[in-house]
Amino acid sequence: MTRFDEWVASYDRAPKRHDRFETLSGIELAPVYTSRGAIGSVSELPDDEELPGSYPYTRGIYASGYRTKLWTMRMFAGFSSAAETNERFRELLDAGGTGLSVAFDLPTLMGRDSDDPKSLGEVGKCGVAIDTYDDMETLFEGIRLGEITTSMTINSPAAFILASFVAVAETSGVPRRELGGTLQNDILKEYQAQKEYYFPPRPSMRLVRDTMTFAAAEMPKWHPLSVSGYHIREAGSTAAEELAFTIANGFAYVETGLAAGLTVDEFAPQLSFFFNAHIDFFEEIAKYRAARRIWARWMRDHYQAQDPRSWLLRFHTQTAGVSLTAQQPELNIVRTAIEALAGTLGGTQSLHTNSMDEVLSLPTQKAARIALRTQQIIAHETGVTNVVDPLGGSYFVEELTLEIERQAEEIFAEIAELGDGSMLEGALIGIDNFYHVNRIADSAYELEKKISAGDRIVVGVNNFILEDEDPIDTLVIGPEVEKLQVQRLQDVRQRRDSDQVARALADLQADARDPEVNLMEPLIRASKARVSIGEVMEALADVFGYYEEPGI
Repeated sequence: MTRFDEWVASYDRAPKRHDRFETLSGIELAPVYTSRGAIGSVSELPDDEELPGSYPYTRGIYASGYRTKLWTMRMFAGFSSAAETNERFRELLDAGGTGLSVAFDLPTLMGRDSDDPKSLGEVGKCGVAIDTYDDMETLFEGIRLGEITTSMTINSPAAFILASFVAVAETSGVPRRELGGTLQNDILKEYQAQKEYYFPPRPSMRLVRDTMTFAAAEMPKWHPLSVSGYHIREAGSTAAEELAFTIANGFAYVETGLAAGLTVDEFAPQLSFFFNAHIDFFEEIAKYRAARRIWARWMRDHYQAQDPRSWLLRFHTQTAGVSLTAQQPELNIVRTAIEALAGTLGGTQSLHTNSMDEVLSLPTQKAARIALRTQQIIAHETGVTNVVDPLGGSYFVEELTLEIERQAEEIFAEIAELGDGSMLEGALIGIDNFYHVNRIADSAYELEKKISAGDRIVVGVNNFILEDEDPIDTLVIGPEVEKLQVQRLQDVRQRRDSDQVARALADLQADARDPEVNLMEPLIRASKARVSIGEVMEALADVFGYYEEPGI
């Protein structure tokens, strides 16, 4: 069977969303277009021409693209209490959302309890507060966890959050093997960009290792790690730096799994990625294409993965928060639509669209609905889902893809040199000597200079300015939220079995002292005992230590 015949067979096997794909005026569309014409009118292709669903996947990881299945419309949501966020989840699902994505508040992201003095004023403000098993149970009340995929964007306390999620699911009758979704769990980028760390880098990587090996053995539908470029880009990197640092971190995690005794094909298919969709439309599309190609080549040729699923770069996309403006915020609807279109033309597997008002506050219900409707318009009205990789073969896009790939490979070489050939050691040494931080800061500074000088126009900010703008409604989280959450936490502490809590924490610390023990089961037991997130993190810190950035 020829390469062309293999593609046709793969495309034909996939059930399609429609019997006929056509333009508004009725022109029937072929699934893929090539240098020799539409698939269906040609019988062979040049040896070097790529097809969607074929190595190295520049044109997409699936032969049929969105003709078979649309991307998951996974709206990021979380605010105030678990009960209020649960209500927002239900609203999004009722409005046509097809996946859940949890936004945690800052204390939870930092691994602190809501009554920690450092949490004062932040509880429930930028996401939902999750202190104990009870909060996680309330968060997903009435939602069938075995029937919908869930993403959780959290890193330092990620292992405990996953443990609590598993505990709640099992108590409700959903076995861990049936749970589908993603845990971000990308601790390397915290030291490089976002700064939500707790333990030093090396023991933090032990927790990542434990979640990876646990998922490989116990949760086949779960992605225990979503390697994130989003926060690297939000911190100010270029598109090529976002791609390179993210993929390089992915290689570091692959080496972590190998060092743990797993074969690459045991865990690599469960890795996923998370990219930014910024405002430079064609650059973003080229970035996604280059990312797929680089990952496939390195996984096959460098890490010797034999399973083609290990070569596939699956990724979630979120539109760029940093591109939103407080000035004329209605324009953010336009920015988000353009960025979302770049994500879909780039072949994303799931997508969150930012709301127009979240530069000012947490999104209002109306703004969140408009953001979701933006995805639905792209999916059902624009026609971009009718053809697989419609920009493939564009001279401009192909050349831009090559250039981003070239820049990324230069950065890989620098990181590998830092680690004497190891991407894992290169990542860790780069953190120690501020390699990533300095490059990102330099890129952010260069962009801000261009904006300040007017060389790059940001509509409403440095040009096309309105002197008087009408205010828009925003969602305000009042101090009563924090008061109620602190009381809820204290009530749990009063009800729980203190002896059971003490045993769970003692067992967790004992296991943490043995680097060969996987900590996921002890964490699940701790969650079921109603140990709080802050108590878990402090217990582990007694073993692992705390991290403070050098020079800070």
